This record gives sequence, C-alpha cells and structure tokens, in this order.
Amino acid sequence: MKNHTRDDIERLVKDEDVEFIRLQFTDMLGHLKNIAITANQLDKALDNKCMFDGSAIDGFAGIEESDLYLHPDLSTLAIFPWRPQQGKVARMICDIYRPDGSPFEGDPRLVLRRAIATAKELGYTFEVGPECEFFLFDTDENAMPTTHTHEQAGYFDIGPLDGGENARREIVMTLEEMGMIIEASHHETAPAQHEIDFRYAEALAAADNIMTFKLAVRTIAKRHGLHATFMPKPRYGVNGSGMHVNMSLHKDGKNIFEDGNDTDGLSREARCFIGGILSHIKGMAAVTNQLVNSYKRLVPGFAAPVYIAWSTANRSPLIRVPAERGGSTRIELRSPDSAANPYLTLAVCLMAGLDGMLNHVEPPASVNCNIYTMTDQERRSLHIENMPGTLAEAVEELKKDPFILNVLGRHVAEKYIAAKEKEWQQYRAYVSEWEIQEYLYRY
Repeated sequence: MKNHTRDDIERLVKDEDVEFIRLQFTDMLGHLKNIAITANQLDKALDNKCMFDGSAIDGFAGIEESDLYLHPDLSTLAIFPWRPQQGKVARMICDIYRPDGSPFEGDPRLVLRRAIATAKELGYTFEVGPECEFFLFDTDENAMPTTHTHEQAGYFDIGPLDGGENARREIVMTLEEMGMIIEASHHETAPAQHEIDFRYAEALAAADNIMTFKLAVRTIAKRHGLHATFMPKPRYGVNGSGMHVNMSLHKDGKNIFEDGNDTDGLSREARCFIGGILSHIKGMAAVTNQLVNSYKRLVPGFAAPVYIAWSTANRSPLIRVPAERGGSTRIELRSPDSAANPYLTLAVCLMAGLDGMLNHVEPPASVNCNIYTMTDQERRSLHIENMPGTLAEAVEELKKDPFILNVLGRHVAEKYIAAKEKEWQQYRAYVSEWEIQEYLYRY
C-alpha cells in the first residue's frame, strides 16, 4: 500500500498513459463492482463527486435514499497489467459515503475499518495472510463455464499433470506486477484445484488484495480458455475450496501472540484470542461461510473443519497454530471459504478475538489428535461441538449472537440476514437432480 497524494495520482495517470480508471467497491455479498471513468474525469473522482445509485446494489440503500458517493482510497491505485499498454486501465478502491459526507453504514469496507479502529485504540495492528483456493474448469463450445476438467492432478503435482500450471504462473506474475507479494502457489488436492498464498498484510490491505486477487484469477483464467470459480464446493466427492485466514496481532512492532516461555510458544493474549473466536464461531459462520453451498464443503472426509476445537499439532480442528514461532507466530482459522466477503470476514475474526482478550476467555484444551477419527462419544466427552450444518442453522446462530450483529452494524446485519434467509428459502423450494434420481422411479 502506497501513500499516494493527489498530485502523485494525477502525475501517474499522465505519465503512464492511463485512459480509463475503474472506481471499485464491494457489495454486501462480496461481489466486486465498479464505475469506469476516463482520465479527463479524474479531478471529479478525486474531489469525491462521483455518484451512483445505491438502490441497485445488494444490501445497500433503499430507493428513497439511493444517492451515494465514491471516495477513492488513493493508496490503492494500480494499473491492470492485462489491459492495453496504450490507453491503460487503472483502478482505485473506494469507500462509500452519503450525500451529507457521512460514511455509508452498508459499506463492508467500513465494517472492517471500524474493527481496525477498535484494535488501534487498544494499541494493536491486525495482520493477515490469506490462503485462497479455487478451481480452474474447462469452458464449453460457447465459452460458458462448466465443472469439467481433463486433468487428474493432485496435491503438489506439476505439469503436464497440472493442466492449470501455465495459467497459475501468469496469475502470480500478474499479481506481483500489481504490487502484491505471493509467497507460494501450487496445485491442490482435487483435480483442477489450485491455491495461491499471499504474504501477510495489514487487514484492510489484505481484504483489498483478496478482491484484486479474485478479479485477476478470473481474468487470466479466461485468457487461457478456463473458468475460475471460488464456489466452495463445485463438485461432489472432492475437496472444496477454503480461504484459510492466518492472523496475528502486533503492538509496538512486536507480535504479541508469541511467548518463548510458554510450553506451546503462545502468549496468554493468543490463547484468549483463540477463545474469543471459538466462543463466537457459530455466530460468525453465516459470514465466513455465506452460501448454501458453503455447507457442502463443511462435511467430514474432505479436510474441511467440521468440529469446534483448536490444535498446535494437527489440521483437523477449526483453528490450527502453525509450527513457526517467534515473530511468525500466528493463528490459522480454517473454516472461511473462498466465497466469503473478506471485509466482513476479517472484521468478525478480529472483533471476536479482541472480545476473547478483553474478557479473558480461556479456550478449551488443545486437541492434538485427529478429530475426524474420534467417535461421537469421544467428541462429546471433550465437549467438542459441531459447526452449523446448513446456512439456515448458521443464520439462526448469527441472530443469537448480539456481539457479532453489533460488529456488522444494524444496517448490514438486517440486510444480510434477510438476503441469506431468502437464499435458503429459494434453495428449499428447488428440486435438485439428486431428488429426481433418488425418488422419481421409486415413488
């Protein structure tokens, strides 16, 4: 993230021959939106005078109060490497404001900004390293997406088994050209599934990076004749796509999760941060796993977390503490999926963790054996609960957690719950192919 001034922006647009600027923002459900302007309208954008109709955006304003304004965050200026080299296209990510100059409470970026401000008041900065998974599927003769793939590669396989290797390499190079630092990329467990890991960043920059990443992945995949999807579980019988969130808190330049005198190398703050997330995770699930399809991923047998526990030794629980210690000590939440809105997801993670710290919420004992192989009785004896099993259950848990509702704010919470309840009702009314195959002949 660069601290551009207005003069910097105007000079860069001129020197780099930028012709179009996309003013981007994210709606409540995590969809990237934009308004495109030409370079001769840049002054208007920098004066925060670009208006749009909020009533047309999911979770935004009603028709009676629909005029909203885009305020570009100057630090987010980036040129799209995949666009023409003459008449280039750049973007700036925007915050959303009302006509009276007040921040619009339905803006997901504002929800995260509020959480970051709370942490800052306590002296903390929140740093995040996402691990984003996705599928690269074939397209049909009309260039429409399918769930088919000709490859049969698995975890860490290379070309020619890895049919998406060239596309993934170009994605990484594109992201680095846009200023992101990519730590690793590889083929994942399922055929056509991939993972790209970012270097940690301050939370707002990390969320912005995730949205930029999704745009780049889809764009580069299309250039290779492939369709990129962040749908959590696009194919039956294989692993789904997660977005593991690695988190740490820093104070005065020091990672406060680290404690060299502790048996596990974890500070009391780290343990209470874990305790806070575990205590709110059911209420958070509708945010971290927002789709009906999300809960097709959260089932036993496919390496996704189903049980509410934490561990320093294995990957079966919801929260894992990776082996690195010292300044790299971090907490990995494994339940979020790639369809989640990153601004809302990081906001609820941060605030739940801070709640645990402020209220000294001790987590249960670390579970250092494979929870997947335990019997129901063994899990009950350790008081290990299940994650919500459906979107409907998750929404009900969200309604019962006033703390998480408050993190979202009344506007977002009400509209989000209404949208998710509508999604569940539509799903319930739909007759699936499974039902046809299972019941049509027999009954």
